Amino acid sequence: MRNWVYVLESVSNPQRHYAGVTSDPDERLAWHNADASKHTSKYGPWRLLVAIRFNDESRAREFELYLKSGSGRAFAKRHFT
Repeated sequence: MRNWVYVLESVSNPQRHYAGVTSDPDERLAWHNADASKHTSKYGPWRLLVAIRFNDESRAREFELYLKSGSGRAFAKRHFT
C-alpha cells in the first residue's frame, strides 16, 4: 500500500520541492537521489522534509494532489519549510 505522502526539498535549490506518494519514504528518497525520476533528476540531491502516513491510500493520494495545487504548495511552504 502506498500510504505515505512525502515532500522533498532540493539541496542544491531549496526553492524546489516535490511531493509524492510511496510505501517507503526512505527508499523513495534514495530512488530520487539516484536520478531515477525525470521529474526530479535535474534538481538533486534531495532531502526529505516530511513524510505523513495515512490509514487510507485514497486519502494519501488526495493529499498528494492537494500539495501539488497552488494552495497546497502554499500550505507546504508555510508548514514544512
